[in-house]
Amino acid sequence: MKKEKTVVYTNPVGGMTDIGDPFVLKDGNQYYMFATSAPSIGFRVWQSDNMVDWEDKGLAYDINEQMEQWATGDFWAPEVMKHNGKFYMTYSARNHDGHLQISVAVSDNPLGPFKDVSTEIVNEDGSYIDGHIFAENNTAYFYYVKDCSENVIEGNHVSQIFVQRMNDDLTRLIGKPKLLLEPDQDWEGLGGDYQWNEGPFLLKDSSRYYLMYSANYFASEDYGVGYAVADNPLGPFKKAQENPVLTKDLEHGISGPGHNSVAAGLNGKTLYTFYHTHTYPQAPSGDRQMNMDRLYFEDGKLKIDGPSYSEQTITVTGGN
Repeated sequence: MKKEKTVVYTNPVGGMTDIGDPFVLKDGNQYYMFATSAPSIGFRVWQSDNMVDWEDKGLAYDINEQMEQWATGDFWAPEVMKHNGKFYMTYSARNHDGHLQISVAVSDNPLGPFKDVSTEIVNEDGSYIDGHIFAENNTAYFYYVKDCSENVIEGNHVSQIFVQRMNDDLTRLIGKPKLLLEPDQDWEGLGGDYQWNEGPFLLKDSSRYYLMYSANYFASEDYGVGYAVADNPLGPFKKAQENPVLTKDLEHGISGPGHNSVAAGLNGKTLYTFYHTHTYPQAPSGDRQMNMDRLYFEDGKLKIDGPSYSEQTITVTGGN
């Protein structure tokens, strides 16, 4: 019987600031965190063996090292998944025509360097951000956001979440876009001229699919996380009545918790969600820091022990 070992932490973790949209990949016994972090040229990567202490490993993706320098800036929200022994990064950036588009880059190592293999993969008019890949039973699904900067509906700028299938090598979308989510709950700022549902991340528990997303303006204290549930990766998804599941706690210095990812903990069982909060709660901006909290399912509902501000314990071996 293994003796239980633990690690303790208090949010925020990692010590990094001026980042956003943290995405954590677990590969073996190592963790890699990619974030909006060098928006003029690409993305930095951090590495950890305990989810708490992170080392900056430099640029994982650099537009200046690409064969085709398709983008001019606004490098946002990278995500990385392992597929057929390689690591695939999805990210968004602004092209030479001024539109935000999503591309795919690949590397043999999670630290990079990542090289573009498919640029501007959403073949539709408009601007697109926040690409997320979910794979199951040899089928890959691509979730992404039609950005409110160019998406005007009845006079309002609205961000919407769509899904399409992907081909086997994760370089091309298949079929037509299917709308999954758009702002329609009161907490999502329905009265504003700009409205957001963005940052999709899909989880499966038992036979149900949980699509996490963020709503409200990223530089607002009201930025938060909700989720919707479906019986199929393609939906239809129904939003949870108890949304949001991550929201501000200004009394304890927590502003704008959002744009999360999820990874298994040190014991390989417990799930943790990683998300950003504003580094300066009294002056919300794009300067953000990383936080993490336990995520679990109970009676068909997705729950998060957070946003936490006191000391938390991570089980390394044994336990749950």
